[in-house]
Amino acid sequence: MTFPASLLTALFVFTAAAQPPGEGAQPAAPATFTLWQLPNQTNTQMMSYVVHAVHKKVIVIDGGTAGDAPFLLEFLNGLGGSIDAWIITHAHDDHFDALIEILKKPGTLKMGPLYGSLPDAAWVGQWGADSEKESYTRFEQTLKDAGRKVEALSLGQNVEIDGIQLEVLGVRNPEITNNAINNSSLVLRLADGVKSVLFLGDLGLEGGEKLLKSPYASRLPSDYVQMAHHGQNGVNEAFYQQVKPAYCLWPTPKWLWDNDNGGGTGSGHWHTLEVRAWMDKMPIKKHYVMFEGIHKIE
Repeated sequence: MTFPASLLTALFVFTAAAQPPGEGAQPAAPATFTLWQLPNQTNTQMMSYVVHAVHKKVIVIDGGTAGDAPFLLEFLNGLGGSIDAWIITHAHDDHFDALIEILKKPGTLKMGPLYGSLPDAAWVGQWGADSEKESYTRFEQTLKDAGRKVEALSLGQNVEIDGIQLEVLGVRNPEITNNAINNSSLVLRLADGVKSVLFLGDLGLEGGEKLLKSPYASRLPSDYVQMAHHGQNGVNEAFYQQVKPAYCLWPTPKWLWDNDNGGGTGSGHWHTLEVRAWMDKMPIKKHYVMFEGIHKIE
């Protein structure tokens, strides 16, 4: 799925109907950040979110695959070409490869600090699959070549960026070696007093159960939740019940949404349909699904 430059340009033309002051005028809505869920530019799963704060600071969460990098770079330049924070949720290439490509050829993009809670290479070498080891080695080498490092976030840490509170509810879990890298996903809650968004990365069953038993479980309830592991084989139903979201963000391609391995809906081995059924039992107001295109949430 690709989007032409003309569409990108149109995305940044914001119009509003002006209402004259005086009798009958409605009070202005409280200012809040804008969240963009970006679509995949290839047919693979990926995850890419951009936060545009009230005073124009920009936060990127993951970014997607190498194939998503040109679209992402153009999108970020359309927002002013300056990134105040780039957050990587975990050590998988469908989340960090776009960053790799942009670090290699940033053009005029100005990039601030990189944040995450990433494992060391030795741990990935012990518990990761061969493909995970290779991609993480490539990631670390690119960081070194670019003179960059990922600053580690700590459990319970709060970071304020342009009126947005970033609260760290979960970090890497080196003791969990089943589905190891996914279960070391960063869990991050963004809130500004108007809305809250919970990012789960690819958090798995074990990592989710650990968080539910922790003191940070009480901080999970949020207006929006990013569905763990692209909406399948992530956290369990009880976890989402604790979050109590009104809206779901699905970084999910069409084939995964339908659990379709080529034989039609339900023909795959993924658990997306099961997770969708969980959410159907909850009072969800809207689902934002990646394959539908760019989603802008204000």
